[in-house]
Amino acid sequence: MRTLEWYFDFLSGFAYLQLKQLKDLPEDVSISFRPMLFAGLLQHHETKGPVQIPRKRVFTYRHWNWQAKEAGIPFRMPPNHPFPPLPPLRLAIALNNDGDAIETIFDHIWKDGEDVGDPDGWARLIEKLGVEDADTLIDDQEVKDQLRENTESAVELGLFGVPTALIGDQLFWGQDSTSMLMAYLDNPDMFKDPEMARVEDLPRGI
Repeated sequence: MRTLEWYFDFLSGFAYLQLKQLKDLPEDVSISFRPMLFAGLLQHHETKGPVQIPRKRVFTYRHWNWQAKEAGIPFRMPPNHPFPPLPPLRLAIALNNDGDAIETIFDHIWKDGEDVGDPDGWARLIEKLGVEDADTLIDDQEVKDQLRENTESAVELGLFGVPTALIGDQLFWGQDSTSMLMAYLDNPDMFKDPEMARVEDLPRGI
């Protein structure tokens, strides 16, 4: 079995869309889920996220909607964005990074358009998951530490956005790289192509 490490933040509509498309992974590829804070990457790279640039914010939201329709994926924006990502990220870790639980959380936010920052929206998510003492689970120090370690690991690996898929030392960023990821899984020698290999050490211009 090959392992795909998938770094994500529930804040990303692109992550929701890619998760749906990762159902078509080859049978010999499993997913290791890595919940992380997108804000940690932005802080490290000293960059702005899409929602911090007014016109990019609107474009991104429309892009999510358009891509979902093109792919036939149910999609509904949550009532506000960005929302507090810590509780659902910690909950995913507390539930042992279970793929079904993670998809349920994504669906709650991006399919049903629920607000996990609202007490009622959070309560409905907990009910869907059938979890008891969720607030106690997400307050566990080991859970908090794991989220921090995932984010630090993403920084150390040179990640710069979410979602990011890693196969070995090869990085695939963004939902729009999904077809490229699938092609690589089908042909791991793809980057040995002379032009693909040349860009790795391409000199910097101005």
